[in-house]
Amino acid sequence: MTGLTARQLQWWDARRLFLPAIAPQRTEAGGFTERRYTPLDVLELQVLADLRRRGFSVPRLRRLLSTLREVFSVRLYEASFRDWRIGVVGGVVCPLTGIAIAALLSGLLDLDPTQQGLLILFGSLPPAVLNFMVAEQFRQEPGKVASIVLIGNLLSIVFVPIGLGIALRG
Repeated sequence: MTGLTARQLQWWDARRLFLPAIAPQRTEAGGFTERRYTPLDVLELQVLADLRRRGFSVPRLRRLLSTLREVFSVRLYEASFRDWRIGVVGGVVCPLTGIAIAALLSGLLDLDPTQQGLLILFGSLPPAVLNFMVAEQFRQEPGKVASIVLIGNLLSIVFVPIGLGIALRG
């Protein structure tokens, strides 16, 4: 159903990456009962399995889950892509304007080449989680901002190498 093997689920459970809703119990025979997941757990496991197939490492999945749960107070299946358009706009506009402003400032400020490169690299970074926290604090559409942050982080796969290329050419 999720594309994950029983062994993968056991491994994730043992490392506390993803725990079943009802944990397995030791049986009298020395084995374990089966893991039980809620329908929402299954959805989340499907997303995790897909991300894993796309090359996401287990530590990266752990960070993703941790960020969503601790910072955004949501689980992976609750992250909505219904605001994907604004997410893509924010995910593209933020690093492009960051790179442009950094390039402009590096010409105006008396920076050595290393400092200029760092400024451009920082300009290429995705929208920060801080944006979501501020939006949530002031109740200013945190769902849309979460989409911008989530999609912006995905798009950083494109923009951070661009920023690095610009930063290292000098």
